[in-house]
Amino acid sequence: MDDEHDEDHEDSPTSETVSFPFDRMTVARFRETFPKARWSDPLQAWTVPGSTARRRIDRWLASEADRKAPFGEAKGRDAFEFEPILSPYLEVHDRGLRIRTPYSHTVVDELRQIPFARWNGDEKVWEVPYSSYDDLQQRWEAIEDAARWAEPSERRKRAEARRGTEEEAKAKRRTSERRRKRLPVPSDDLPRLGRPIGTTAYGIVVITEITGELVDQNEVSEHHPDVSAEHVWAGWRLPTLEELVHTWPARQEPSEYEKDRGWWQPTLIELREARRHAKSRDRRRRKNQGVEGYQDRQR
Repeated sequence: MDDEHDEDHEDSPTSETVSFPFDRMTVARFRETFPKARWSDPLQAWTVPGSTARRRIDRWLASEADRKAPFGEAKGRDAFEFEPILSPYLEVHDRGLRIRTPYSHTVVDELRQIPFARWNGDEKVWEVPYSSYDDLQQRWEAIEDAARWAEPSERRKRAEARRGTEEEAKAKRRTSERRRKRLPVPSDDLPRLGRPIGTTAYGIVVITEITGELVDQNEVSEHHPDVSAEHVWAGWRLPTLEELVHTWPARQEPSEYEKDRGWWQPTLIELREARRHAKSRDRRRRKNQGVEGYQDRQR
């Protein structure tokens, strides 16, 4: 009974992950602070349940960084002085190192794997203590390459290089198809309405309707090459953050059948990524509403 409860708790949709260098004392302090935390072999990280898990984890990481400061910080400072990372994306501050880059999924994913790295929302910068310098150094090449790739000037260059090419035309057709918010689904294996599902074409979406209209294979072969004459159109929309939080994750990766079908119950990793996007959409929406409200008051 306890084992079943523990497994369910590990896959809780409101959990957050944290990783740190292993030693018995650190793990003991972590388990004392987070008694409901569980280790996840697939994620190679601890999962902490609760809607405030991220804030509690960040506070614990800060306290651990302070605890290790007299030892790990001195070692990290020496390593940095002996072999410094020279980059416009990295700067030194009083408690360690700061990384400031254009937004990139790769950068975020890499930094999340560095023990005790924290996002400073006020300064819009990642902070890494000297005690984690070795880990940062190992991941720096991937971080810097992704940051350069995400620079606005590089994006403009790539856009100009694509201008007038078949690649640009294909991208426009893909965008046009996405705006139609339709998904081909097997007529004999339909997804449930109103529930977030994972899809090959559009990530996690919510099916709003099954139109019953048969899919023309020739019309959509470029965007949906695996459809057959037995597929029908389904309408979709992006899920809300609340819907994603209350979606129970699949215990296993989608099977080959589910991938061929084109939809499946989303995994925990997929849900976490979708929640981050949903949070960003909510922040942008609130910001835009705040600007519009201010403009209305000025009128």
